[in-house]
Amino acid sequence: AGIKYRNRTDLLAMVFDPGTVVAGVFTRSKCPSAPVDFCRQNLPDGKARVLVVNSGNANAFTGKKGKASTALTGEAAAKAAGCSESEVFLASTGVIGEPLDTTKFSHLLTGLVKDGKPDLWTEAAKAIMTTDTYPKVATATVKLGDTDVTINGIAKGAGMIAPDMATMLSFIATDAP
Repeated sequence: AGIKYRNRTDLLAMVFDPGTVVAGVFTRSKCPSAPVDFCRQNLPDGKARVLVVNSGNANAFTGKKGKASTALTGEAAAKAAGCSESEVFLASTGVIGEPLDTTKFSHLLTGLVKDGKPDLWTEAAKAIMTTDTYPKVATATVKLGDTDVTINGIAKGAGMIAPDMATMLSFIATDAP
């Protein structure tokens, strides 16, 4: 999307089946980013249809402009996924204090949602990287009763991972029934 750099994967849209249950752990900072506030607001409903993550701009310490950018991204993601905004979860990572220009990527969400595939975990991990030197991906298949269940995880973070994950982002998804 060219949020900070050209020719770099910097936008992730992860689509979930209707009724997908969501849980979250967030920073304990007294100054969370606008996307963290957005997710905290949506988490009590407990359902997710789409996760959108951008890298290159953290949308943190951006005040009213940051909240407006988050609202626009939430609206665009809900429209792209055909869901309510309460089923949208957002994360941003990158430069702190600069306004996030949603016009660079909000129009791309419909295509990302429509063209998404379940096996692009390395690409998903690349999309959330900032100063990381390699994508962080883990996949495991386990037996749950008679059912094979796959658990996938991606993360970003190369330095500031303490305390409490600090600027690290991590997402885990499963096809467990």
